[in-house]
Amino acid sequence: MPFYCRDSRIQRWAAAILVAGSVLSVFSTDAVAQQEGRRRRSGQQEVKPIELTPEQTAQLTKIANERKLNVDDLLAAAKTYMPSGRHDEYVLFSSGGQSGQIFAIGVPSMRLLRSISVFTPESWQGYGFAGDDDRVHKELEINGRPVLWGDTHHPALSETKGDYDGQFLFIGDKANARLGVIDLRDWETKQIVKNPLTVSDHGAAFVTPDTDYVIEGGQYATVLGYGYAPPEEYKKSYRGMVTMWKFDRAKGRIDVAKSFALELPPYWQDLSDAGKLASDGWFFVNSFNSEMATGGIEKGNPPFEAGASKRDMDYLHIVNWKKAEETFKAGKAKPINGFPVISLDTSIAEGILYFAPEPKSPHGVDVTPNGQYMVVAGKLDPHVTVYSIEKIKKAIAEKKYSGNDEYGVPILEFDAVKEAQVELGLGPLHTQFDNKGYAYTSLFLDSAVARWSLGGEYAKLHSEQPWTLVQKTPVQYNIGHLCAAEGDTVSPDGNYLISMSKWSVDRFLTTGPLLPQNFQLLDIQQPGTSMPVIYDCPIGVGEPHYCQMIKADKLQSWAVYPEVGWNPHTQSLDPNAPKKGSEGVTRDGSNVTVNMTAVRSHFVPEHVEVNEGDKVTWRITAMETTQDATHGFCIGGYNVNLSLEPGEYQEFTITADKPGTYPFYCTEFCSALHLEMAGYFHVKPRVSAADAAPLEDTTATTETAAK
Repeated sequence: MPFYCRDSRIQRWAAAILVAGSVLSVFSTDAVAQQEGRRRRSGQQEVKPIELTPEQTAQLTKIANERKLNVDDLLAAAKTYMPSGRHDEYVLFSSGGQSGQIFAIGVPSMRLLRSISVFTPESWQGYGFAGDDDRVHKELEINGRPVLWGDTHHPALSETKGDYDGQFLFIGDKANARLGVIDLRDWETKQIVKNPLTVSDHGAAFVTPDTDYVIEGGQYATVLGYGYAPPEEYKKSYRGMVTMWKFDRAKGRIDVAKSFALELPPYWQDLSDAGKLASDGWFFVNSFNSEMATGGIEKGNPPFEAGASKRDMDYLHIVNWKKAEETFKAGKAKPINGFPVISLDTSIAEGILYFAPEPKSPHGVDVTPNGQYMVVAGKLDPHVTVYSIEKIKKAIAEKKYSGNDEYGVPILEFDAVKEAQVELGLGPLHTQFDNKGYAYTSLFLDSAVARWSLGGEYAKLHSEQPWTLVQKTPVQYNIGHLCAAEGDTVSPDGNYLISMSKWSVDRFLTTGPLLPQNFQLLDIQQPGTSMPVIYDCPIGVGEPHYCQMIKADKLQSWAVYPEVGWNPHTQSLDPNAPKKGSEGVTRDGSNVTVNMTAVRSHFVPEHVEVNEGDKVTWRITAMETTQDATHGFCIGGYNVNLSLEPGEYQEFTITADKPGTYPFYCTEFCSALHLEMAGYFHVKPRVSAADAAPLEDTTATTETAAK
């Protein structure tokens, strides 16, 4: 209702809403503990419930009238506003799409906190700009060719017993079939692995309940191992795959030597989800194009969109990964392009792989928190189909098969494994869960989020009939993925939900023909039909695809590195890190080493002289121990740019092949004398051997100069 009349009733509503919003934000159970800890650390005074005076109520009513706000607007503002110095309850980790990055966003404020560089060089963080031997550039090479972009799709937080533990984050690159590993102590990418079997993929990343493995599913079938075969040999030579990357938690790295893959039929595998609790030891992969259409619209053939949508059903892949692990350890995998692969025949013989019919063209398979049910949404079917792990195990034990696919994979009888079907609307895609017995499914064509009731043990948590549609909330527009607070764990929270709306159209100012996508925040705290949109957040980078939302207090991030001289690539103190008093320039033939420290507001040394052609290794220690006292270091003309967080050690090597005088300076505004934090890199032109004289070793005099 608009605030256009000066009705005392409206004023009372405004006051009630604002008081309720304040009480809600201050006295929610989880928030109180977090805020209390922050107050103790920061010395803030306790925030007490407020009572609005008549003057304040009148002022707020006036503002609401002037801005044409209604009651729902005021309530949404109270729920999402985060005062300065107050922290969000959750952090949303979202894929960055074609940016090749990950975005971290606070919830409920929807403030962008950080971008994390993974598959794309990024200059602010100095990611990919560390000289000739930059490790990032090396990891971004594929077949000897630098690939400097990625298409990040599905982030996955590490889990312990099916719950987020806040330690690591994984992300897949659909375009190039790569997987990135991020350490959430410093929010930096530590490892990138390239799948040697396929050019591109889609079903990454998903983790098993204790992060034993990171699952990377395929997408478009190819000849595994980068082989070639014409489309006419599609059924014979093309294959799908799913890769089980072994994760070493102690090292924080994927152990490639203990990883393996499963060969799959050339259906286009899509998304995955690992079982938990009742379904632990299994994972599930949906698929489309079980027709094995090969397209060829340029030759007058049916396009892929038609050829891959003829059948009413595709195949849900049901994988016993515990048995697959045993099979791999028993040496029953065969190498393809140097990587161990369990063949289709072996998977069938060992009872690893089964199929179940699923509604055609699905784009999501999601396991309920108790692990008892798998929810599949078919884009071209208005229903979600619910499968029971108990029924699946029983059907396997009793061999209730409707036959085999043409590659020999057993197909379980649909009615034997189906628990329920719920009609929701047009274009169902993905499902998440809360702690009240509800599921939430995105409806792409309806541009809506559907709330529906679960059955089984969840029926006692809500008042609705099991397996029924409860509410549909419109979103703007064309929702893809969605994400609830810890909504794919064994213990979801059920407070907030993010709609990743693909179109924004009229939601924001027009930014030219390319418009931002829209992350819409829904309040799902109340059961039943109350599920309002309370925030629109424009995402102006890439095309985000999927996200996960974790409680902020689960993240144990470092404020500064543990010790001065810390190497973030090894996550340890680096023995080469220069200390105060050891700065200087040393020479060994044409190899030059620069030992440098950075502290407000100078570098030591400030002049570095080398000869043209010298190979220069630069070692820099950020001596700061104060939080947020970040420095930068750049050399224009040599493509060098670093971010030096407090305590960090960085090393890079360049060849001084461009004579001249190059200023270097701190790129991060660090103090009142920030502009004075600079120096010169002098590259003397090459001279004849007779005239050449070695430059002076300055190590011995550096300490005196610094003083």
